[in-house]
Amino acid sequence: MPARACLQERASSWESMLQTLQDMLDNWLQCQSTWLYLEPIFSSADIVKQMPEEGAKFGRVDDMWRAMMQSTFDAPAVIPIAREKERVDKLIECNMLLEAIQKGLAAYLEKKRLFFPRFFFLSNDEMLEILSETKDPTRVQPHLKKCFEGVHTLDIDDELVITAMNSVEKERVPFKHAVDTNKARGAVEKWLLEVEAGMFDAIHDVTARGIADYAAKPRSEWVLEWPGMVVLVVSAIFWTRGVTDALAANTAAAYERKCTSDLMKVVDLVRGQLTGLQRATLGALVVMDVHARDVVSALVEKQI
Repeated sequence: MPARACLQERASSWESMLQTLQDMLDNWLQCQSTWLYLEPIFSSADIVKQMPEEGAKFGRVDDMWRAMMQSTFDAPAVIPIAREKERVDKLIECNMLLEAIQKGLAAYLEKKRLFFPRFFFLSNDEMLEILSETKDPTRVQPHLKKCFEGVHTLDIDDELVITAMNSVEKERVPFKHAVDTNKARGAVEKWLLEVEAGMFDAIHDVTARGIADYAAKPRSEWVLEWPGMVVLVVSAIFWTRGVTDALAANTAAAYERKCTSDLMKVVDLVRGQLTGLQRATLGALVVMDVHARDVVSALVEKQI
């Protein structure tokens, strides 16, 4: 008992110090992890401009964190540090501020996603990469395929005006109306909405011109001059019209022969010299033409 009594005060002091050190390390590691994640984000002037309140809070945390790390570097002895309960209080304050910053950041990203719903296809990190450089529309390029299926890149000129969209196969569809990203004043979600509308306009325009051109030249020439989607869609439109007219005029057998003839001409094209893009388009068209011819053949067989 006497031995215990003489060690009690010293043991309690060590226990208190080690408990403080444990609390300090827990909060220190949590603060370090969150700071490392947020520091590149709030290093962007664009992000700070869009989130001034969170930017100011991160500035306070950043100052405290750097000062604490510098003092630790200058005096790294663990026992004196373990006795600094005010350091634990600072770390707890930093973690509370960082938690508030993360909540604000999540709300900010949610607002952007609600304005431009295709942002829901992107992770937070991918969105922040885009939003951290709002003056550079090309930062969107690596993420386009997640937002718009089938779109690989946009044509962006030196004036930051978007003039066309391209597939991964390098098929290009020009925009009917160019999109000037400068008018959005850094609001990426605004000009992306314009791009989305421009895509619809471009597809409507090129499809309408493809329909008009279909009757103006032989089909075997026409299929090589238009984007793949236009070739498939317009072919289906004219096949549907042809079947409707054939049924009304009771000439399904003659239309079956025409379908077979059109199919064989496309097959002959596939056997010739084509670009990779043309071969992909005609390969899909052959499959569709075979099915279309078989449907007409079934109508003739059943005398419909």
